[in-house]
Parts: sequence; C-alpha cells; structure tokens
Amino acid sequence: QVQLVESGGGLVQAGGSLRLSCAASGSIFMASMAWYRQAPGKQRELVAAIPTGSSPNYADSVKGRFTISSDNAKNTVYLQMNSLKPEDTAVYYCYLRWFRDYWGQGTQVTVSS
Repeated sequence: QVQLVESGGGLVQAGGSLRLSCAASGSIFMASMAWYRQAPGKQRELVAAIPTGSSPNYADSVKGRFTISSDNAKNTVYLQMNSLKPEDTAVYYCYLRWFRDYWGQGTQVTVSS
C-alpha cells in the first residue's frame, strides 16, 4: 500500500553534491527509513538509516559526507550527499519499514572523475 517516490539523482562531477528525496504516500513518523545503494555487479548495501526511535547511522564509506534526514510534515526522507566520489556511483534506493518492507524504484547517481 505504501508507495515511495525517489528523486534528485543525476550526473555530477567528483567533489560535487546532490540531495536525494524520497516521498512516501503516507506518514513516516512511525517508520524506520533508510537509503541503500547498488553499484553494477555489486551487492546492495546500506548507506544510511534512521531506525525508529534511534539516531541516524551511516556506512563507514560515507561518514562525514552524507546526511540522512526526514521531514514528517512532508512525509519525506532526504539524503544529502557532499564531496561525492566516483565510487559513490550507484542506483540509490529508498527503504521504509512499517510492519512490512517497502522499496522505491531507485534513482541513478553517477559521479564522474
């Protein structure tokens, strides 16, 4: 029933920034939210998460560069990505857990060297 719509991906130069958005069809107040990414030929990996009732956590590879945040009034979770590196290139997926797991369709982020 829950739908997630992602936006904000694109092509950027190394060192640049992007902000990804994930708009949910309902309230995210009680949900755990996260961003995952999957590069070609690689496993999907957790990038950042806000577990319900917990502080945000990040993959070691993005600590200090990425920030996950949420806006409950807009039912939206964001991923601010700064100092992007070519190795950040991947399809980024929004994830929501609220009794069940929900995934967005993914948005492509490409970082050129």
